[in-house]
Amino acid sequence: MSATPTRDGEIPLAHLRAADGGWPWPTEVRTVIERPGFSAALGNGGAVRALAEGRIVPSAFRMEVSSFTSLPPAFRRMVRGLEFDMCEMAISTYVCARARGVPITALPVFPMRGFHHGAIFVRRDAGIAAPKDLEGRSVGLDRGYTVTTGVWARGILSAHYGVDLARIDWVMAGDEHVADYRPPACVRRIADGATIRELLLRGDVAAAIGIDPAHPDIVPLIPNHQEIALGRFCTHDHYPINHLIVVRDTLLAERPEMALDLVNAFHEAKLLYLADLRAGAIREPDAADRRNETLLQIVTDPLPYGVPQNHAMLKELIRHAADQRIIDRIVPVESLFAPTTRAWGS
Repeated sequence: MSATPTRDGEIPLAHLRAADGGWPWPTEVRTVIERPGFSAALGNGGAVRALAEGRIVPSAFRMEVSSFTSLPPAFRRMVRGLEFDMCEMAISTYVCARARGVPITALPVFPMRGFHHGAIFVRRDAGIAAPKDLEGRSVGLDRGYTVTTGVWARGILSAHYGVDLARIDWVMAGDEHVADYRPPACVRRIADGATIRELLLRGDVAAAIGIDPAHPDIVPLIPNHQEIALGRFCTHDHYPINHLIVVRDTLLAERPEMALDLVNAFHEAKLLYLADLRAGAIREPDAADRRNETLLQIVTDPLPYGVPQNHAMLKELIRHAADQRIIDRIVPVESLFAPTTRAWGS
């Protein structure tokens, strides 16, 4: 008598009784089919917390999560060595890497966003009264030229304030995540090992982007940046994307169904996060949590996922990346995302 396994892999108990002749069959046998596990590098809070903690899991596979307090090292490990099957990544790093042939593809999951009008700082006594005053001066960049905060901040200077970015001497503190990317000629790297913050305080640069501003002599270039950013959110849905999720191309080719499974899992995790924000259940809220709490008073979901819901924001980021010579040409928004996910949520 042959035993036919059930759909979940268990052999029915009726087939496990002793056969003719008294063979001592065991009382029960189980065939355990484990879901395959894949490595993931994620942040440890916000909209991905429930996945990082295992409270939400994809339906068809296990995520073996490495949780990072600081994600830039994970970005670098992914674009240089494909060390993870999937990774939370800065959107500008992904766009740059994909343009240079790194075999990864994004999912339309955007767990981290930010307002960047307030990311540009000057010294209080530097005599910089308006963004246009930066032309012909040096501006420091924390880390590399392709860092997402820098891309958005430069885009704001150019698109909203008419600053000619080519007339600024850009000074960066680190190298690029994408090893073979070369920034334009107007970008140079610090030679003496000082930090960008130190250069700003001693007057070697007129402004700095993305630094820690905790010093009495450092002030925002745009004093009313919070009011302006919130106004653009209310009138233009302008909430710039910082992070998305990428997956190795070989894995998506082997398991194309994984893409939608992942998007759905990340969406469930985000819904839990938003519910916690509404309930005031975040124990130690950070700046992003407090910002999202504020935006929840205006919209039901300040972190929409999906390509159609974010098309304008993605198109703007791509345009900034091309204008700033991070990529060679403007690419279609949809080309950046796994085909099975492009219509998700539409």
